[in-house]
Amino acid sequence: MKLTTATAFNTASRMQRSGSRSASVTALQNRTSNKQTKETIMNQPIKRVLFPMMAIIFLIAACAPAQAPTQDPAEIQRQIQESVALTVAAQNAQATEQQALIVPSNTPLPTQTEIGAVDTPTPLIPTATPFVIVPPTSSSSGGGGGGTTVKPEYACDIIGQRPYDDTYFKPKDTFDVKWTIVNTGTKTWAKGLDLKYQTGPQMTNINRIELPEMKPGDQYSVVMDATAPADEGYQVMVWVIEGGFCFPYVRIIVEK
Repeated sequence: MKLTTATAFNTASRMQRSGSRSASVTALQNRTSNKQTKETIMNQPIKRVLFPMMAIIFLIAACAPAQAPTQDPAEIQRQIQESVALTVAAQNAQATEQQALIVPSNTPLPTQTEIGAVDTPTPLIPTATPFVIVPPTSSSSGGGGGGTTVKPEYACDIIGQRPYDDTYFKPKDTFDVKWTIVNTGTKTWAKGLDLKYQTGPQMTNINRIELPEMKPGDQYSVVMDATAPADEGYQVMVWVIEGGFCFPYVRIIVEK
C-alpha cells in the first residue's frame, strides 16, 4: 500500500512538473509570438513610408542634370575669340550688303574724245644736229670807203681736231682726243688758265688741264685718252677754257 501510494505520488509529481514545464514553454512561445506580431505591426508603417521615399530619391537622382565637365581656360579663350571673329565677319558682310543696295547716282557718260594723229616712232639714232661754237662777234667802224674789223681781246680757234665730227665708234671703244688751240684774241693768256670738262658724257680719264702762257697767235696741242660711252646715238662732250671764251668739244656717234 505504501508502495502504491509512493508510486502514485511520484507519478503525480512528475505530471505536475511536466505540466509546469509545458506551461512554461507555452508561455514563452506566446511571448515570442506576441513580440513578432508587435514588430510586424510596427514595421508595416515604416515600410509604407520608406519605399515611396526611396522611389522619390531615385527619380530625383535620375532627373538631375549631369555635372558639367571642367573646361580648359585656353579652350574657353579660343571659343571667345571664334565668337568675336564670327560676329565681326557677320557685321562686315551685313555692311557690304547694305552698301551694295545703295542706288548709285546718275553719272554722265564720258564724251567721246577725238583721236588725233598717231605719233610717228622716234628713231633710235637722232638726226644729225651740228654742235656749233659761236665765235665772239667782231665790231667794225663805219667810214666813207669801208670799215676796219676789231678783234676781241680773248678768243680762240680749234684746229687739227681728232676725232672728226660724227665719227662712228662702238660702245666702249677707245680713241684719242686731240685739240690744237690757237689764241686768236689780242690779249695774252696768263699761265695756268684751266681747260676743264663742262658737260656731256665724260669720255676722258681726266677732267682738267692747265694751259701755258699763250700770246696772240700762239698754239697749244692737247691730247687725251677717251672711251666711247655705252649708250648708242650722238654723244657730245664739251670742255671750256677758264673765263668762258673758248669751248673745245668732241662729237661722235655710237653704234653696236
